[in-house]
Amino acid sequence: MIKTDVIDQIAFELYEAEKQKKSVNKFVDAYPELDEGLAYQVQERLIEMKCREEQTKRVGRKLGLTSKAKQVMMGVHEPSYGVLLESMQLFEGERISLSPFIHAKVEPEIAFIFNKELKGPHVTVADVLAATEYVAPALEIIDSRFQGFSFTLQDAVADNSSSSRYIIGERFYSPENFDLKLMGIVFKQNGEVVATGAGAAVMGHPARAIAWLANKLYKVGQSIQPGEVILSGSLTAAVKIEAGDHFSASFDGLGSVEAVFTI
Repeated sequence: MIKTDVIDQIAFELYEAEKQKKSVNKFVDAYPELDEGLAYQVQERLIEMKCREEQTKRVGRKLGLTSKAKQVMMGVHEPSYGVLLESMQLFEGERISLSPFIHAKVEPEIAFIFNKELKGPHVTVADVLAATEYVAPALEIIDSRFQGFSFTLQDAVADNSSSSRYIIGERFYSPENFDLKLMGIVFKQNGEVVATGAGAAVMGHPARAIAWLANKLYKVGQSIQPGEVILSGSLTAAVKIEAGDHFSASFDGLGSVEAVFTI
């Protein structure tokens, strides 16, 4: 009963923090029992609350902490995942208001859209590519609900891995046309290059991150479903967004995706 109370309490506080745009302190200090397993239960409860309160539904997942540098920085040895909701999707051409966010950042990613189920425990990169109908350029807007973007892995997982919004480019391609590991990307802010990268920045291959996800989901009786969108992890460091910013991410052969932000 106590565990259920803790899950409900943390999920409620995170939900309210996002709604009120007020950051909270790390939960691991107040709840030392908050391990990774419990954190994913909090995430699940938070998503249930959002689906009910916001009349939305699940459409996929996102990966976080997919670069070795970020894992070392966070003191962890594997990525994390969060849930994407229909209400999180934005579209190219819209001017995006910063008013819903606490301290938003943006990351360039490769989106995978599936036409077959991916179920662990032994999913490989080849399995991921075989089950992928399309890949597309994407931007993820992340926004931690924690003070100063400071958190532990458990806190981040509970907070739906800092998920907030996402944009998928309007052109979709079969993954057969590319070597996603070698695919280069140029990330610009207001016309200036802020970062470059390649698909290999995500665990050596973006599909490897998704294989990890499918195998991790198997442990909690879940799988990646046909029609779902998976954001495979950032190819560069996240960049803080200011009002008036224009971001673009151009991927070799895959086209580009853009976002413009207002107050």
